[in-house]
Amino acid sequence: MKKLKFLPWLWTILGFLYFFVPLFAVFLFSLHGKKDVLSFAAYDHVFHDPQFLKTFGFSLAMSGFTILAGLALIVPTAIWIYLRIPKAKPLMETFALLPFVIPPIVLVFGLIRTYSKPPFTLVTSPVLLVAGYIVLSFPYIYRAVDSGLRAVDLKGLTEASQSLGAHWGVTFFRVILPNLRTALLSAAFLTFSTVMGELTLAVMLAWPAFGPYMALVGRDLAYEPAALAIISFTLTWGSTAIIHAVTRGLGGEDSGVAGTH
Repeated sequence: MKKLKFLPWLWTILGFLYFFVPLFAVFLFSLHGKKDVLSFAAYDHVFHDPQFLKTFGFSLAMSGFTILAGLALIVPTAIWIYLRIPKAKPLMETFALLPFVIPPIVLVFGLIRTYSKPPFTLVTSPVLLVAGYIVLSFPYIYRAVDSGLRAVDLKGLTEASQSLGAHWGVTFFRVILPNLRTALLSAAFLTFSTVMGELTLAVMLAWPAFGPYMALVGRDLAYEPAALAIISFTLTWGSTAIIHAVTRGLGGEDSGVAGTH
């Protein structure tokens, strides 16, 4: 019995070592920017590089637009399917798998070929980049929203809200969305991580994004790429920590219809 109780701890320790030992090695390597001295010189070089601020700011802005446009497109669609045409769920599941099946290079060439000539000449517009990011982020947004919708009685909430006299706008913004806040946050931060690390779309559409910058630094330098890798992991973990901090203590999605009056 003692051996059996020890097994979960053993697997936890092994998993911790598997994930964190390589990361710790990368961190130590990033501290060797100066010969025979452990320092944060590589991080200093990265943060003082004008291209770092430019590309990071650009990708940050694109991630914000992608999150807003993706949620505005997918959330109402998913809710409509749940309420009106539940038989279409398998079709949406299939669409959610397509970005994993179709390589990004195929997607970007299709976008360039379609939108590089009139009447929709968008190949030089960031709108096309955001559209491509939405396609790549679609599986993560839809899965997160779908999980949130499965956790609440959407039909019951909608009927209760409308029975109290609330119109559809009030029902959507003051009843449904508050019950999906955990799912929306998860979708937002998953989209953020996807956009910040994306390479193919930004390179082929010639935009100064953070992903191509990391690839360029990795080609020309030694210690700065390791510093960028640690920074990227920190961003991802920070996003996860924010989700945990915001959703902690919520006790799941709210199920009330307060505020519909």
